Amino acid sequence: MSAVSTPPLVIVLMGVSGCGKSTTGAALAERLGWPFRDADSFHPPANIAKMSRGIPLTDEDRWPWLAAIAEWIDARCAAGEHGIVSCSALKRAYRSRIVGAREGVRLVYLKGDMALIRQRLQARKQHFMPTSLLESQFAALEEPGAEERPVVVCIALSPKRVVNTIIECLRLEAPPEGA
Repeated sequence: MSAVSTPPLVIVLMGVSGCGKSTTGAALAERLGWPFRDADSFHPPANIAKMSRGIPLTDEDRWPWLAAIAEWIDARCAAGEHGIVSCSALKRAYRSRIVGAREGVRLVYLKGDMALIRQRLQARKQHFMPTSLLESQFAALEEPGAEERPVVVCIALSPKRVVNTIIECLRLEAPPEGA
């Protein structure tokens, strides 16, 4: 975990499918009162159809998706508004496209091992990402380096602890829980 001096405008939650990006994003948004967008909502229908058939996306499939996420982030930052977005962002090049040198954007890496994530994927209902693609996700994963200033959070923690850790590490102002 890493602490920062200036709270971000936008938080990008990254990690392999099943690590808890959507759950964490929704809980963090509720706690902070910030809008949350799941990266899946930026995918064109062709990408979702491909993944539903168990076919991993190529970089060519991903570039328009990443561009749409970057546009949303830029709009939030330009307006001086907060936001949270989830995105697998498995490769450094993808993170460079959506986070890059944007001062008001911080990366949070939801890190977990394959066994825990496989278990979560198998329990998940009504999601287009099949468990069979998990190994390809880990194979593609380039963990963020220190130069990317990530906050790394262990997903073995409870969802509540994950959210509290993010708030603490990014020095965000949040109402007390239950308030």
